[in-house]
Amino acid sequence: MIHGTLETIDGRPALRFERTLAYPVERVWRAVSVPAELERWFPAAADWTPATGETFEAYGATGEVTEVDPPHRLAWTYAGQLYSFDLAAHGDGCRLIFTHVIDDRDLSAQTATGWEAYLSRLEPHLAGKDLSEEEAHEQWAEMHERYAERFGVDPTPGRRFAAALRGDNGDA
Repeated sequence: MIHGTLETIDGRPALRFERTLAYPVERVWRAVSVPAELERWFPAAADWTPATGETFEAYGATGEVTEVDPPHRLAWTYAGQLYSFDLAAHGDGCRLIFTHVIDDRDLSAQTATGWEAYLSRLEPHLAGKDLSEEEAHEQWAEMHERYAERFGVDPTPGRRFAAALRGDNGDA
């Protein structure tokens, strides 16, 4: 399952993920903006309201909410990178577009694979189920290789990252 694309926004590499969800925009908005919901599927729950100009801390870095248009757009910066959720009605459900403007194209496969795993937890969350982080990352290595091939980047940095998490030397 590969849903992300690598694009360019303002001259910078950007990852874009699109999902069609069988839930109304307002429900998906809560899942992407309410800290208690974010912590169920996103890598970190920002302690935010969110409101434009609001700052927050996560993993030792500072972020700032740059745009809020409930229930359609939420954008923020974190560690100098840009992120956004855009939501629109789509039939009886919602189309979600998640964008992450990254600094290093060479890490695009690794970053895309991580987002793919986390975004795979959203729909189960919306259905009232829990997909653990471990379950979501089970196919990480295979997804990473497909993203590296699709984006035309060297898979070595992502392999090293995964090996470090596993505690091996990454030579396999």
